Amino acid sequence: MVSQFQLIMRSGPTPGASFTLEGDQLTVGRDATNEIVINDAEISRRHARLTFQGGKYVLEDLGSTNGTFVNGQRLAGPRVLKAGEVVQFGEQIMLVFEVTSIDAGATMVSPRVAAAVPSVPRPSTPPPAPPVEYAGSVPASPAPVAAVSAKRMNLTPIIIGAVVVLLLCCCISVFIWVDADPTGARWCTFPFSIIARILGSSCP
Repeated sequence: MVSQFQLIMRSGPTPGASFTLEGDQLTVGRDATNEIVINDAEISRRHARLTFQGGKYVLEDLGSTNGTFVNGQRLAGPRVLKAGEVVQFGEQIMLVFEVTSIDAGATMVSPRVAAAVPSVPRPSTPPPAPPVEYAGSVPASPAPVAAVSAKRMNLTPIIIGAVVVLLLCCCISVFIWVDADPTGARWCTFPFSIIARILGSSCP
């Protein structure tokens, strides 16, 4: 098992920044010559030092102005760091010490082996089901034709009735016109003479 060490900034100039710890000796400070550079006024130019000893990192303060703390306690000497401990530089700069274990002997999947595995064909998608008719749905094409023919059939009695009324009006108008003659001569013309005989009248 191989361990990977890092410091994650929780508060400071770059919250969330990760500093991977690699090497036997690392210095922390504001100066650019440090392995871990934290550009903040509370950090001294060379603030603290991390030394890798016996598979663990040991933290010590390098005489900084604002001090180095672990879990809220100011360091008076070297301190072995444990996973999850909070490292503080000054009052505002806080980092969490994290340890990740990596199994160097773990078997890795070869890309060739992965490529050799046949891909399983996906099941074909079934055809969509026909739409379900629901109450109030309008049929596609036959409905308009049926509606038009129904309207035409409904108009037939009206047309017949109108023709009958028109004929009656015409007949009444003709009889009024014939009867309006004071001499009665119009009743003697064909075909009114036939009607006059039926009614028992005689032509003058």
